[in-house]
Amino acid sequence: MEKLDLTKEFKSYFSAKTTPEIVSLEPANYLSICGKGNPSSEDFQKKIEALYSTAYAVKFQYKSKKLDFVVSKLEGLWWFDEEKYPNKNVETSSTEVPREDWEYRLLIRMPDFVTKEETQISIQNVITKKGILLAKEIEFFTLFEENCVQIMHIGPFSTEPETLKKINDFMKDKNLVKNGLHHEIYLSDFRKTPPEKLKTILREPIKFA
Repeated sequence: MEKLDLTKEFKSYFSAKTTPEIVSLEPANYLSICGKGNPSSEDFQKKIEALYSTAYAVKFQYKSKKLDFVVSKLEGLWWFDEEKYPNKNVETSSTEVPREDWEYRLLIRMPDFVTKEETQISIQNVITKKGILLAKEIEFFTLFEENCVQIMHIGPFSTEPETLKKINDFMKDKNLVKNGLHHEIYLSDFRKTPPEKLKTILREPIKFA
């Protein structure tokens, strides 16, 4: 049985240049879980565990129907209270908003044939058979960003502000306005990859001013 690999099926979605560029994206479906706080916290790690456990449950559920697929990359949408921290842009928010005050939605993209109804069955199996109660927070989520500025960041998360500055400068130069949540796609497994070799797509939804 041939496995569907979304990173190969949607190469343009899972790739980026090391210089800013504008891309146009189609709607896609994901498993997701929301939270708030420092991504170094135990709570964040437990949410990742719940998300992946559910993604694999969905995978094996569909594998039994001869629709196997490779579990995709971890992604995240990030935002903060803009009334509490006003006048922050793509560049400044990354350093001036404390990590504890960032909210997030972790994502794993699903193939088009995965349905919300089947996902609910997998979620319940993870809760009852694996005892991962956090799985009850998993949602079937559709994201449509349409036009975005994106760039490939290579290196540790601590140096992302340098790359985000490139996005911010590009947006200023092209007269582009932020139009959605900051989006990161973690192409590398940050639990196993040396920080200097991490590859992360940074994506900002935009509209033309």
